[in-house]
Amino acid sequence: MSLEIVSRNYSHGGVQGVYRHHSRETGTDMVFSVFIPETRGVKPPVVTYLSGLTCTHANVTEKGEFRAACAELGLAFVAPDTSPRGPDVPGDPDGSYDFGLGAGFYVDATEPPFATNYRMWSYVTAELPALIAAEFPVDASRQGIMGHSMGGHGALTVALRNPDRYRSASAFSPIVAPTQVPWGKKALSRYLGQNPAAWRRHDTVALIEDGARFPEFLVDQGEADQFLAGQLQPERLQAACLGAGMKLTLRMHPGYDHSYYFISTFMADHLRWHATRLRG
Repeated sequence: MSLEIVSRNYSHGGVQGVYRHHSRETGTDMVFSVFIPETRGVKPPVVTYLSGLTCTHANVTEKGEFRAACAELGLAFVAPDTSPRGPDVPGDPDGSYDFGLGAGFYVDATEPPFATNYRMWSYVTAELPALIAAEFPVDASRQGIMGHSMGGHGALTVALRNPDRYRSASAFSPIVAPTQVPWGKKALSRYLGQNPAAWRRHDTVALIEDGARFPEFLVDQGEADQFLAGQLQPERLQAACLGAGMKLTLRMHPGYDHSYYFISTFMADHLRWHATRLRG
């Protein structure tokens, strides 16, 4: 597989790289970033970060403030894009930010014209991890996953459906019940069709209700988040985990919003939490 180096920079003793490759899943070129800490010959575990609506790999890479913690803890950090991109990739016909380009919702679309390119589930759970394991000095047997907003939805659903692969999962401001909120209803209906039963495999709360389990989640949520009541609704996740006897640490933070000012404030906390569960 051909891997193009877009940029490489030294940071905190490690290497922050941005790379491009042609994806068999999306049929497009995909760009992602990887931070590899200085490990003195020891392969680090991997934490994959899934970004939210309108983002690319660059948002967390440039604003997430993760490298110092990753260097201290010995963690590799991988950040993929949020959707396929290119002149022939269909987007939202209305030009909205919450569907299409930048808004892949980490599903494999089944509906035309999106089914050809929008295969972000297979990209982030199969193709990209295999590429990282083959091309970078990491320990692929120790993986964690995290994300923000739409990416928080992706991270929690990926963990619930792959509990044998991921040892840790956390989220900032996740969309926990997309089948119940406007962002999710729009995306899932257009990507997966009009049968809501097909959407449940991409809904954290529904997966837990249907019997999926993961050892524990860490979720941070800002109380001043403008999307809290209408789109995020963390109380639904809290109720589902309580009903299932599943451990959830839900931390509500007064004054914080949906931005990377919030994410960067608590990023090191999340990485320490992942590192504890990825050791050994």
